[in-house]
Amino acid sequence: MGEPDAKRLKTDDEAEYELIYWPGIPGRGEFVRLLFEEAGVPYQDHSRPADQAMAWVLRLTDPMNTGDDSNPPVFAAPVLKHGSLILNQTPNILIYLAPKLGLSPPPTETAFYHLNQAALTILDGFCSEVHETHHPVATSLYYEDQKEEAKKRSKAFIEERAPKFLAYVQRLLDSKTSGDGPWIHGSSLTYVDLVLFQCIDGTSYAFPKTMANLKSSGKYRAVFELYEAVKERPNIKAYLASDRRTKYADGIWRHYPELEKTIEVEVTLKE
Repeated sequence: MGEPDAKRLKTDDEAEYELIYWPGIPGRGEFVRLLFEEAGVPYQDHSRPADQAMAWVLRLTDPMNTGDDSNPPVFAAPVLKHGSLILNQTPNILIYLAPKLGLSPPPTETAFYHLNQAALTILDGFCSEVHETHHPVATSLYYEDQKEEAKKRSKAFIEERAPKFLAYVQRLLDSKTSGDGPWIHGSSLTYVDLVLFQCIDGTSYAFPKTMANLKSSGKYRAVFELYEAVKERPNIKAYLASDRRTKYADGIWRHYPELEKTIEVEVTLKE
């Protein structure tokens, strides 16, 4: 087998980090922002202003775009640009950034891959599956065109999927690899704790009654304690209070009250 092309592996760690994402929604771009914000590392967020953000995303994802000499074409946002390197796919961006930002062990350690498997599972449950609750048939259709199917899908998420994924994270936190602190792996925060924070926060916006019920059950105590611990970290707390944090609207985490009609608990919906 030939040696990897050194040109393709070379990156400029002194180059500015740039995030390209859709305007007006937190979405999958939020996972990337949280890493930069927690690490206190400057980055250029091209999701604002809206017209420039759209131009960035549409240019990179244009079906006629075939990439360049070093980068293949990307499929969808979020996109990370770091010097001449261009990456997409949220988990791919996260495992590129995390070691550089001090938010994971290096890829030479097995813990790096254990963290990745945890992140992939959490993203499946509280990102991809949450999106499917309001768009269970096709992303090209409006929610109103698939509302009845969405009610069925949401019922399954509320009763089966959300508890199953929360139980898995609780098992992670109960495991020996979690250490003594509130974090998923070891004694210090990693990028997976930030991923979990955003997933719990977004899902609590989309399904406030469901998440309130699950929290009050006491079965997932450590999960919600981790969420609160991340929320109180100085850099994250400052970010959440700033105008850099985009409010929920359309996108992955949407709140449709009718999708929780079987939930009896009344809670206050977050902005």
